[in-house]
Amino acid sequence: MDPIVGTPGVDIRRAGERFTTKINWLDSKHSFSFGHHRDRTNTHHGVLLVNNDDTVLPASGFETHPHRDMEIVTWVLGGSLVHHDSTGHSGIITPGLAQRMSAGTGISHSEKNDSWTLDGRQHRDPVHFIQMWVVPDTPGISPGYEQMEIGADLDTGVLVTVAAGMDRYADASAIRIRNAHAALHAARLEPGGSVTLPDAPWIHLFVARGAVDLEGCGPLGEGDAARLTGGGGHQLTAVDSAEVLVWEMHATLAT
Repeated sequence: MDPIVGTPGVDIRRAGERFTTKINWLDSKHSFSFGHHRDRTNTHHGVLLVNNDDTVLPASGFETHPHRDMEIVTWVLGGSLVHHDSTGHSGIITPGLAQRMSAGTGISHSEKNDSWTLDGRQHRDPVHFIQMWVVPDTPGISPGYEQMEIGADLDTGVLVTVAAGMDRYADASAIRIRNAHAALHAARLEPGGSVTLPDAPWIHLFVARGAVDLEGCGPLGEGDAARLTGGGGHQLTAVDSAEVLVWEMHATLAT
């Protein structure tokens, strides 16, 4: 990982420019190269390798598959996602619940839209979620899993620290990731509400829902992203009710 700050700038990536994988049960939009979608000029920003915007239909999902040496954070926007992994962890992820899986030396898991209601009926709504991958500081760590409910904090309209490995957020983050150079923040904003982006060498802002205005850059709609290099501190104001995900990063991967 390289802590050297790059040339200051803002790179706006529109929703319609993303790679797309669409099959009968999955609609997935990729902010970076992913799977068979390869672009050598678009592989990461900072230490963020994956920002997938997925919608999975009911009674379907990702069957058991392996991961290694990756910190995977999942953020549900609507519906519910059922998680099972080879370390014995399982859970149902819903909006406002932060979840992290450390793949480490190797882990297998499934992610499905197959949860059931208390009266025994299967949920019939799609699940919409964002999945984000960052590289851990050290390869070969022990696999792990963590989740925490933070919906009440999000309802305050401030920027909430969801996941972090940075010492400055040791007592503030909901969950921990194994990267001392990165932190994920989220905010739910009502129209007119605003937050200030962290000041960091690399910032990745993703508009998960709604519309916002980014100081000095103009409007961003749902699915749009801004990749800031060389500093943050911009004011972000909601035009409509919005939900945003912000990665603060103090290192980058070699290109």
